[in-house]
Amino acid sequence: MSTPQLAVEPIENETEVVTKKAITNHSVLNEAFDYAKPSSFSRGLRLDIKGVTILLISGTASIDESGKTVHEGDFRAQTLRTYQNITGLLAAEGATWKDVVRTTCYLRDIERDYAAFNETRTQFFKEQGLDPLPASTGIQAILCRPDLLVEMEAMAIFDASKR
Repeated sequence: MSTPQLAVEPIENETEVVTKKAITNHSVLNEAFDYAKPSSFSRGLRLDIKGVTILLISGTASIDESGKTVHEGDFRAQTLRTYQNITGLLAAEGATWKDVVRTTCYLRDIERDYAAFNETRTQFFKEQGLDPLPASTGIQAILCRPDLLVEMEAMAIFDASKR
């Protein structure tokens, strides 16, 4: 008994081109001042694939434009500043929170801070008019600075031809 063969048709003259571009918005934040140069990551990455744009926002926290932690010890204020920083990174590429499809949220102490985080997130997303809400994961983690209480990543997707 012979093994069935799968017929594969070659795709001719079709090449998928993906362009990549680093995302930054120094008027909002820059947390790489203390890192070795050159830095080994981008604040975010923009991928353009056949008219669709994907934004991958790196872990972002309550950092100001000078690279300093702001709102030390104030969890809710750090959370709001983190949202502000992500908002600025999205805006730098013509996106808004309505384009965000996924967030990953890292909390230094999830047992202590999750209720406050969820209240702050719910209010922020309500103010943004999000429906449906982005997919989201909450994780307890040791963050890159001891004074940071929350850090977030985001992924946004939109049709670049309609912008």
